[in-house]
Amino acid sequence: MPVRSVAAPSLSLAALLVAGSLAACSPTDKTDSPAISAAPSANACAKSGLSLITPGTFTVATDNPAYEPWFSDNNPSNGKGYESAVAYAVAKQLGFAATEVKWVTASFNSVVTPGRKNFDADINQVSISEERKKAVDFSSGYYDVAQSVVTYAGSPIANASSLAELKNAKLGAQVGTTSYNTILTTIKPAKKPAVYDTNDLAVQALKNKQIDGIVVDLPTGFYMSAAQLDNGKIVGQISSGSSPEQFGFVLSKGSKLTSCLSQAVDALRTDGTLGRLQEQWLATAGGAPELK
Repeated sequence: MPVRSVAAPSLSLAALLVAGSLAACSPTDKTDSPAISAAPSANACAKSGLSLITPGTFTVATDNPAYEPWFSDNNPSNGKGYESAVAYAVAKQLGFAATEVKWVTASFNSVVTPGRKNFDADINQVSISEERKKAVDFSSGYYDVAQSVVTYAGSPIANASSLAELKNAKLGAQVGTTSYNTILTTIKPAKKPAVYDTNDLAVQALKNKQIDGIVVDLPTGFYMSAAQLDNGKIVGQISSGSSPEQFGFVLSKGSKLTSCLSQAVDALRTDGTLGRLQEQWLATAGGAPELK
């Protein structure tokens, strides 16, 4: 079981900004120091000053279906599931009431490609990467990710305990994801991996024994193995090393909202909110040995 986080006293976004401003003006600053881009002022991140798709409304996107344990009952607006809860916590940090949050649908592929967006921010298990940053903006990370391999009891890889034992496996993952990249760059199986438009299609392929296993983020892996597969099993998890993979909110490239949204996420990490929501909604890594 993970160590329970002890929440620090809650700090408002405005308070954090003021503290940062005072630190920036400390007497130890040198006048000949290189110029550093200043964080947005408290007024710039006030609700009335935010650059939004619809004034007074925080428009958040995710895919349909919206999967457990990130959302509950395929209903992002109910505040249940980790990403739904995080979205509402960020909205509150920015000054929005729950009734001022509007949800819209956006597919994973449309979110990470260039082009006009119909949302202020998207939350849909999108991993932050330098390649994706060429097309879109990201907030600070709201979740540190580990990948996992999911299968069923009695499969050819059910008892695998190392990456080497996956070399001859037929694996699958959702298109365009870091899960698929993990197959190619970390597992490096001899067989070409299968690629699917959705995780549901990958699950069906595993049920039909067309593949031996699915690579997916660990919380989704726990859900798949427990709720979507008969005799489902987590083979193990794959660490991303010293620089953890992170999920972040996605925004349009150059969005004026990016810095303020990042500061809201950072505030929720600092005051322990993200840790508490993870404990509430996401399964622990217990029972998922690391594959090396």
